[in-house]
Amino acid sequence: MFTAKRAGKFYKRRGQRELLAILDGQAEMAVRECQQYVDEDPEDLESRFMLTVAWCQLGEVEKAFKAMEQAVAAGLPLARFLAGPRDLLRPLTDSQAFARYMATEKAGPLVHGPLLGSVTDHSAHFWVRTTAEAPVTVRLFVEGASQKAIAMGKAHSHKQVDYTAVIEVAGLQPAKRYTYEVLVDGVQVASGPEHEFQTCPSQGKPGRFRVAFGGGAGYTPRHERIWRTIDSFHPNTLLLLGDNVYIDLPEQPRGFHRYTYYRRQSRPEFRRLVGRTATYAIWDDHDCATDDVWMGPYLDRPGWKQAMLSVFRENWNNPAYGNARAPGCWFRLAIADVDFFLLDCRYYRTNPFGKNPTMLGPVQKAWLMDGLQNSHATFKMIVSSVPWAPGSKPGSRDTWDGFVQEREEIFEIVENQNIEGVVLLSADRHRSDAWKIERPKGYPFYDLMSSRLTNIHKHECFDGALFCYNEKCSFGLLTFDTTQADPELVYQIVNIDGQVMETLKLRQSQLIYKK
Repeated sequence: MFTAKRAGKFYKRRGQRELLAILDGQAEMAVRECQQYVDEDPEDLESRFMLTVAWCQLGEVEKAFKAMEQAVAAGLPLARFLAGPRDLLRPLTDSQAFARYMATEKAGPLVHGPLLGSVTDHSAHFWVRTTAEAPVTVRLFVEGASQKAIAMGKAHSHKQVDYTAVIEVAGLQPAKRYTYEVLVDGVQVASGPEHEFQTCPSQGKPGRFRVAFGGGAGYTPRHERIWRTIDSFHPNTLLLLGDNVYIDLPEQPRGFHRYTYYRRQSRPEFRRLVGRTATYAIWDDHDCATDDVWMGPYLDRPGWKQAMLSVFRENWNNPAYGNARAPGCWFRLAIADVDFFLLDCRYYRTNPFGKNPTMLGPVQKAWLMDGLQNSHATFKMIVSSVPWAPGSKPGSRDTWDGFVQEREEIFEIVENQNIEGVVLLSADRHRSDAWKIERPKGYPFYDLMSSRLTNIHKHECFDGALFCYNEKCSFGLLTFDTTQADPELVYQIVNIDGQVMETLKLRQSQLIYKK
């Protein structure tokens, strides 16, 4: 994953390779490689960042400061040096030269965020990361009204969760637009028209809203503009369905894991989008462990499993992370009269080549079954990090094709209980496509897939799909209108340039049991 060849081909591996070298005591090698990258491409900001880290570890604080200055001048956000890895950058950040520089730059106490999440028809949560432990306040205002706060929430960032905090603000009204401001230790750090959002329509009632989704978001600077493209379509919600940052080394120190998140969280395009779009995430193999992993049925084995989940939780703003019996990144999300069941397809996955393999584990599967049977939603979206459709990755057991019996259990309970309005979402394959899964009884299941948000590498299309797009990076866009007599869901594939490449319209009447 982290060879020089891969680092040259896939930018997402470049900084990781150099950080591993530094952590392994090979800072001199990191200096040589980073300098070579910068000489070849002065706009290679990640190599400039790692050059700073390497000089710090070699005790060359003056050279580290110069490398940092050059990186910021070239366009790297100053927040990168405040985020960390803090222990590796401490020789720089503790220096008098850096203190003077910070005073000149007037850098604020907010490192990352705000990231909007857990939005309902009456509340919202705001995630932030600060430079030091501090009280954080979020104040909400009615858009276009007087600047008197109508609601407020408070929390405190803490070192043990990497200086993050999640602030809840309640007492809001359904389908209403709000602006907000964030204060850290009493200092305003975020406000203005970029910091606005809309609450969900009344839960259980018909509504209109948009959801963007996708996976496969390895850090690729030239493709980071996808976040601007998504923002231009004004989705209410963003679902990130795995391979969100590509860690791939679960046993490495947490500084490596956190660093991999910092690259994305410092991007201005991403910050603008998630600051006003409710964002939720599940993980897949490259975020929780390594390629095509099954993590086994145990809560605490392998030994790094719980630590990886802790890092994941530090960096997202989901409404839940499994439950007390079975922690993970699975949860239910309700918007108007649409239910989303987001699944953790890795934490409890067993060997697909073994006997009676499971992707979900017994607790999560029971939760899904119960949720489907008790849902009164018009559409019930079952969201997986890997494809549902047979043949979407021929010959592989990493998709639901490796868990045929469990997939059939889920499909059969939908059919045996006459559960209507079920639609499938998935990711993992580096393309966007739609599949129709015919069934011997009941209505067909549609698997709507998108997983090439920023990745360079693409996967081939197959004839079994209704349609497929892999030419450029893309995302899936779902437009729900359940106020119609026959409620409608429209799926569109939108490429990085904002072009709608394919469209599929589904009506509720297509997803019911005929009498």
